[in-house]
Amino acid sequence: MRTRLFFAALITIATHNPALAQSTPSHGGHGGGEDGGCLNAKISRYTPEHLATVKPGAEFSFAVSGSNGPGHIHVSIKQEPAVVQIEDKDTFYLVKGKLPEELKNTVVRISVKAKAKISKCDAEGGWLLKVSE
Repeated sequence: MRTRLFFAALITIATHNPALAQSTPSHGGHGGGEDGGCLNAKISRYTPEHLATVKPGAEFSFAVSGSNGPGHIHVSIKQEPAVVQIEDKDTFYLVKGKLPEELKNTVVRISVKAKAKISKCDAEGGWLLKVSE
């Protein structure tokens, strides 16, 4: 019984912790490698940090490396597409957005999908924020 509870807790933590929920590590940059493997997309630098308390309309940002380009980075909040600005920083993309003003006194997940040149190298991630007035 304790073993089952331990594994259930471990799975819950791993699926809700951005650092643990990442795909395999990236080698940096935008493009893909041609060495028989692939360059994995990576999502990092979540701001504000996981489980931070923020105000409605708060700004958020994160970095994406190894993506196939800005058109291949998709962000949703509470399963609705989010409007974001994407800046090319040479070795990664900086993605910025704002939470909707109407989200109040709730917990939201910012979900991110970053597609790489090879689909097995795509990344999915995200993090939770507590929205409080």
